[in-house]
Amino acid sequence: MQIDINVIQALHIIFVVSWFAGLFYIVRLFIYAQEAKDMEEPKKSILVDQLVIMQKKLWWIITTPAMVLTVIFGVWMLFLNPAYLKMPWMHIKLAFVVFLLAYHFYCQKIMFDIVKGSCIWKSNQLRLWNELATLFLVAIVFLVVLKNSINWVYGTLGFFGVALSLMIAIQIYKKTRSKNNKH
Repeated sequence: MQIDINVIQALHIIFVVSWFAGLFYIVRLFIYAQEAKDMEEPKKSILVDQLVIMQKKLWWIITTPAMVLTVIFGVWMLFLNPAYLKMPWMHIKLAFVVFLLAYHFYCQKIMFDIVKGSCIWKSNQLRLWNELATLFLVAIVFLVVLKNSINWVYGTLGFFGVALSLMIAIQIYKKTRSKNNKH
């Protein structure tokens, strides 16, 4: 029995979406855990303990299995259609996937550090870290959709434009939040 490549592609996309959902949410949980450290007891302990449980479940039940299945179905598609490996856009996409895998495992390190109580990241730094996954998503989706038709000058400028916009939005959010906390 041969499985249709479209089924493999659909499964790949489903697990990519699940993986990114997990990556986006895990860093939000890191932010909340770091912010909870500034609270009074017993609220601090209750929140941190609950957030650590949520992190572990999200990581080991959703995010990491989705990452593994994304890679399995992606490799399976390449095996079924090795011509993709001759296409320049695929080389760039795979480079972004390698960076995304590094991001994934660094998030795992942050999670372990939070559990040990040794995480040195501030919540604002984690907000910026969270946006990196967004940049990977934007780059990978545009590469896959536009393939060889993409104009790399505009694509590169667009990529950095999105990054700059995200950083500005975070700074505006940070200032607005600071003002609201003072009132």
